[in-house]
Amino acid sequence: MNGAIAVVGIGADGWDGLPESSRRALRTADVLIGAPRQLDLLPGDHCPGERIPWPSPLRPAVPGLLAAHRGRAIAVLASGDPSFYGIGRTLAETVGADRLRIHPHPSSVSYACARLGWPLEAVETVSLVARPLAALSAALHPGRRLLVLGEGSETPARVAALLRDTGWSGTRVRVLEQLGGPAERLLDATAADWPYERTDALHVLALDCVRDPDTLRLGAAPGLPDEAYEHDGQLTKRYVRAATLAALGPAPGELLWDIGGGSGSIGIEWMRTHRSCRAVAVEKSAERAARIERNADTLGVPGLRVVTGPAPTALAGLETPDAIFIGGGLTAPGLLDACWDALPAGGRLVANTVTLESEALLADRYRRHGGELIRLAVAAAVPVGGFTGWRQAMPVTQWSVTKGSEEG
Repeated sequence: MNGAIAVVGIGADGWDGLPESSRRALRTADVLIGAPRQLDLLPGDHCPGERIPWPSPLRPAVPGLLAAHRGRAIAVLASGDPSFYGIGRTLAETVGADRLRIHPHPSSVSYACARLGWPLEAVETVSLVARPLAALSAALHPGRRLLVLGEGSETPARVAALLRDTGWSGTRVRVLEQLGGPAERLLDATAADWPYERTDALHVLALDCVRDPDTLRLGAAPGLPDEAYEHDGQLTKRYVRAATLAALGPAPGELLWDIGGGSGSIGIEWMRTHRSCRAVAVEKSAERAARIERNADTLGVPGLRVVTGPAPTALAGLETPDAIFIGGGLTAPGLLDACWDALPAGGRLVANTVTLESEALLADRYRRHGGELIRLAVAAAVPVGGFTGWRQAMPVTQWSVTKGSEEG
């Protein structure tokens, strides 16, 4: 491939663990770029190219660094498989996949599964590299096996502390260090009695998830228990929330605007349906906006973006959504029009209300744009003296619609 950049995966076993094709790319390179640890694994007599360590921060430096060496044979070093949470993605987005010649090496996850006897296809991987620790929480379910890619020697202790603090202290934690190299080591304990403040920086964590008996159970489907949320009463209740998420129909990679965020439950559960789902919660109250951020952290979606301000003003400049939920503020002048105009063809809008004034607005939009107009009524069994009766919650009127191409 003429002018291609070689991207070579390398493990803790260094030069000895490389196939001939990877060695050839490194021997013939004029420029060798990588982390200092990776560059130190290359024997000088075999790899005479100029050695350049990555600057920090890495990603902004990539275009300039590659441009500075245009016309020279470049080889970039990566840990394990460059296309698995590695530099391969950054390079492909920077110069295009057609300019890369990737030489994969077994990833740390492949090594870990081989050591543990875990089937790779049945294991979920969570990366904490440049990501908040709270992102791990959404993946915790009883009996699940997780592999966690850590960042730095303190990550295992921080993960163990998170597990203790969130009701998963019985989880077995194993740290696999320097996988594939001569210094490979396994550390094994539960989160409750994790004794190591620091480990080798080059590691993978393996978790056998065990929920503590008194910890609230959180399923994978929308409609989490109301007790899972910190709230001041401004919360889309569990069964209405489940119906609302069903109407919104989240799909991988899609973006939701959650307007009138309240406690953030719709945006949070939208993001919990798939790790690539994104959401923006718009909330005019600063106190509630802070509460949304805390709920997002607790429930494992710290990437939820919170915009503090009144809609529709606060919607200006936001990325085009795939779906919009309006849970409050329907009577704000211009809100429904702004949301409708922001939706692309095929985008979905769902609005809930309990007031007659807002219901009239939704009925008018239903006549103009179609869709579905339904009423959700939920009753709960409660004590009535020595007997049991039904207590009716306020009915919720919901309008859901998909915008047609002729309405763009």
